[in-house]
Amino acid sequence: MNRVRKTFSRRARVATGGAVLAVVAVAGFGAVSANASANASTSTTTSAAAPAPAPARATTTSTHLTVDAAAKAAQAALDAAEKENQRVTVAVVDRNGNTVVTLRGDGAGPQSYESAERKAYTAVSWNAPTSQLAERLEQTPNLKDIPGTLFLAGGAPVTAGKAPVAGIGVAGAPSGALDEKFAQAGVDALAR
Repeated sequence: MNRVRKTFSRRARVATGGAVLAVVAVAGFGAVSANASANASTSTTTSAAAPAPAPARATTTSTHLTVDAAAKAAQAALDAAEKENQRVTVAVVDRNGNTVVTLRGDGAGPQSYESAERKAYTAVSWNAPTSQLAERLEQTPNLKDIPGTLFLAGGAPVTAGKAPVAGIGVAGAPSGALDEKFAQAGVDALAR
Protein backbone atom coordinates (compact mmCIF):
# COMPACT_ATOMS: atom_id res chain seq x y z
CA MET A 1 0.00 0.00 0.00
CA ASN A 2 1.20 3.33 -0.88
CA ARG A 3 0.67 5.88 1.66
CA VAL A 4 0.53 9.36 0.48
CA ARG A 5 2.19 11.70 2.81
CA LYS A 6 1.00 15.25 2.65
CA THR A 7 2.98 18.11 4.03
CA PHE A 8 1.13 21.17 5.02
CA SER A 9 2.39 24.55 4.10
CA ARG A 10 3.71 26.80 6.80
CA ARG A 11 0.65 29.00 6.49
CA ALA A 12 -1.66 26.00 7.05
CA ARG A 13 0.34 24.87 10.12
CA VAL A 14 0.18 28.38 11.66
CA ALA A 15 -3.56 28.63 10.96
CA THR A 16 -4.20 25.19 12.47
CA GLY A 17 -2.09 25.98 15.54
CA GLY A 18 -3.91 29.28 16.00
CA ALA A 19 -7.29 27.56 15.75
CA VAL A 20 -6.26 24.97 18.35
CA LEU A 21 -5.07 27.72 20.71
CA ALA A 22 -8.31 29.63 20.25
CA VAL A 23 -10.37 26.53 21.13
CA VAL A 24 -8.26 25.90 24.24
CA ALA A 25 -8.56 29.54 25.29
CA VAL A 26 -12.33 29.60 24.86
CA ALA A 27 -12.69 26.34 26.78
CA GLY A 28 -10.47 27.64 29.58
CA PHE A 29 -12.38 30.93 29.78
CA GLY A 30 -15.67 29.04 29.93
CA ALA A 31 -14.40 26.86 32.78
CA VAL A 32 -13.12 29.87 34.74
CA SER A 33 -16.31 31.79 34.07
CA ALA A 34 -18.47 28.88 35.19
CA ASN A 35 -16.33 28.45 38.30
CA ALA A 36 -16.58 32.17 39.13
CA SER A 37 -20.36 32.02 38.71
CA ALA A 38 -20.55 29.07 41.07
CA ASN A 39 -18.44 30.92 43.67
CA ALA A 40 -20.53 34.07 43.29
CA SER A 41 -23.77 32.21 43.91
CA THR A 42 -22.21 30.42 46.88
CA SER A 43 -20.97 33.69 48.41
CA THR A 44 -24.35 35.33 47.82
CA THR A 45 -26.01 32.50 49.68
CA THR A 46 -23.43 32.68 52.47
CA SER A 47 -23.70 36.47 52.86
CA ALA A 48 -27.48 36.23 53.16
CA ALA A 49 -27.03 34.32 56.42
CA ALA A 50 -27.28 36.31 59.66
CA PRO A 51 -23.95 37.70 60.88
CA ALA A 52 -22.57 36.13 64.01
CA PRO A 53 -22.31 38.61 66.89
CA ALA A 54 -18.83 39.27 68.27
CA PRO A 55 -18.37 38.38 71.92
CA ALA A 56 -18.40 41.41 74.25
CA ARG A 57 -14.77 40.87 75.23
CA ALA A 58 -13.72 41.12 71.55
CA THR A 59 -14.94 44.70 71.03
CA THR A 60 -14.26 48.10 72.48
CA THR A 61 -15.97 51.46 72.49
CA SER A 62 -14.19 54.79 72.26
CA THR A 63 -15.31 58.36 72.81
CA HIS A 64 -14.67 61.08 70.25
CA LEU A 65 -15.40 64.80 70.06
CA THR A 66 -18.18 65.82 67.75
CA VAL A 67 -17.29 68.06 64.83
CA ASP A 68 -19.24 70.88 66.51
CA ALA A 69 -17.24 70.49 69.74
CA ALA A 70 -13.95 70.40 67.80
CA ALA A 71 -14.93 73.55 65.88
CA LYS A 72 -15.92 75.29 69.13
CA ALA A 73 -12.57 74.43 70.74
CA ALA A 74 -10.60 75.55 67.68
CA GLN A 75 -12.48 78.83 67.46
CA ALA A 76 -11.95 79.51 71.18
CA ALA A 77 -8.21 78.92 70.80
CA LEU A 78 -8.05 81.18 67.73
CA ASP A 79 -10.08 83.89 69.50
CA ALA A 80 -7.71 83.77 72.50
CA ALA A 81 -4.74 84.25 70.18
CA GLU A 82 -6.39 87.10 68.28
CA LYS A 83 -7.11 88.93 71.56
CA GLU A 84 -3.36 89.06 72.05
CA ASN A 85 -2.70 90.00 68.41
CA GLN A 86 -1.08 86.65 67.63
CA ARG A 87 -1.29 85.07 64.19
CA VAL A 88 -1.65 81.35 64.69
CA THR A 89 -3.05 78.16 63.25
CA VAL A 90 -5.16 75.86 65.42
CA ALA A 91 -5.66 72.15 64.76
CA VAL A 92 -7.90 69.67 66.55
CA VAL A 93 -7.28 65.96 66.06
CA ASP A 94 -9.37 63.01 67.23
CA ARG A 95 -8.25 60.16 69.48
CA ASN A 96 -6.66 58.42 66.51
CA GLY A 97 -4.69 61.51 65.50
CA ASN A 98 -6.85 62.32 62.47
CA THR A 99 -7.39 66.02 61.87
CA VAL A 100 -10.98 67.07 62.54
CA VAL A 101 -10.69 70.87 62.30
CA THR A 102 -7.95 73.28 61.31
CA LEU A 103 -8.32 77.06 61.49
CA ARG A 104 -5.57 79.18 60.02
CA GLY A 105 -5.79 82.69 61.42
CA ASP A 106 -5.23 85.72 59.23
CA GLY A 107 -1.53 86.25 58.72
CA ALA A 108 -0.44 82.90 60.23
CA GLY A 109 2.83 81.62 58.79
CA PRO A 110 2.87 78.68 56.38
CA GLN A 111 4.87 76.52 58.80
CA SER A 112 2.20 76.88 61.49
CA TYR A 113 -0.31 74.59 59.75
CA GLU A 114 1.73 71.38 59.98
CA SER A 115 3.20 72.33 63.36
CA ALA A 116 -0.27 72.79 64.89
CA GLU A 117 -1.40 69.39 63.61
CA ARG A 118 1.73 67.65 64.89
CA LYS A 119 1.46 69.31 68.32
CA ALA A 120 -2.19 68.21 68.58
CA TYR A 121 -1.23 64.66 67.54
CA THR A 122 1.57 64.56 70.10
CA ALA A 123 -0.68 65.82 72.91
CA VAL A 124 -3.39 63.23 72.29
CA SER A 125 -0.89 60.43 71.75
CA TRP A 126 0.68 60.88 75.19
CA ASN A 127 -2.30 62.49 76.95
CA ALA A 128 -0.11 65.33 78.15
CA PRO A 129 0.64 68.95 77.24
CA THR A 130 3.49 69.08 74.76
CA SER A 131 5.51 71.36 77.05
CA GLN A 132 5.75 68.47 79.53
CA LEU A 133 6.65 66.08 76.76
CA ALA A 134 9.40 68.40 75.52
CA GLU A 135 10.99 68.07 78.97
CA ARG A 136 10.95 64.26 78.62
CA LEU A 137 13.25 64.50 75.62
CA GLU A 138 16.16 65.06 77.99
CA GLN A 139 15.76 61.52 79.35
CA THR A 140 14.57 59.92 76.10
CA PRO A 141 15.84 61.88 73.09
CA ASN A 142 14.68 59.27 70.57
CA LEU A 143 11.01 60.19 71.26
CA LYS A 144 11.41 62.95 68.67
CA ASP A 145 11.97 60.26 66.02
CA ILE A 146 8.38 59.02 66.21
CA PRO A 147 6.63 60.01 62.96
CA GLY A 148 4.06 62.79 63.13
CA THR A 149 5.11 64.13 66.52
CA LEU A 150 6.45 67.52 67.51
CA PHE A 151 7.82 68.00 70.99
CA LEU A 152 7.39 71.75 71.31
CA ALA A 153 5.02 73.56 73.66
CA GLY A 154 1.66 74.34 72.09
CA GLY A 155 -0.37 71.12 72.30
CA ALA A 156 -2.98 70.19 74.91
CA PRO A 157 -4.96 66.97 75.30
CA VAL A 158 -8.73 66.84 75.64
CA THR A 159 -9.89 64.10 78.00
CA ALA A 160 -13.12 62.37 78.92
CA GLY A 161 -12.93 60.33 82.10
CA LYS A 162 -9.13 60.74 82.16
CA ALA A 163 -8.83 59.12 78.73
CA PRO A 164 -7.59 61.22 75.79
CA VAL A 165 -10.28 61.86 73.18
CA ALA A 166 -8.67 64.69 71.19
CA GLY A 167 -5.70 67.00 70.99
CA ILE A 168 -5.54 70.72 70.30
CA GLY A 169 -2.41 72.17 68.78
CA VAL A 170 -1.53 75.82 68.23
CA ALA A 171 1.46 77.14 66.33
CA GLY A 172 2.64 80.53 65.16
CA ALA A 173 2.98 82.65 68.31
CA PRO A 174 6.50 83.82 69.19
CA SER A 175 6.73 81.30 72.05
CA GLY A 176 5.50 77.80 72.74
CA ALA A 177 4.16 79.00 76.07
CA LEU A 178 1.75 81.32 74.26
CA ASP A 179 0.78 78.59 71.80
CA GLU A 180 0.00 76.27 74.69
CA LYS A 181 -1.95 78.96 76.53
CA PHE A 182 -4.18 79.33 73.46
CA ALA A 183 -4.55 75.55 73.09
CA GLN A 184 -5.63 75.35 76.71
CA ALA A 185 -8.24 78.06 76.03
CA GLY A 186 -9.70 75.67 73.46
CA VAL A 187 -9.78 72.84 76.01
CA ASP A 188 -11.40 75.14 78.58
CA ALA A 189 -14.12 76.16 76.08
CA LEU A 190 -15.30 72.56 75.98
CA ALA A 191 -15.95 72.60 79.73
CA ARG A 192 -18.43 75.47 79.35
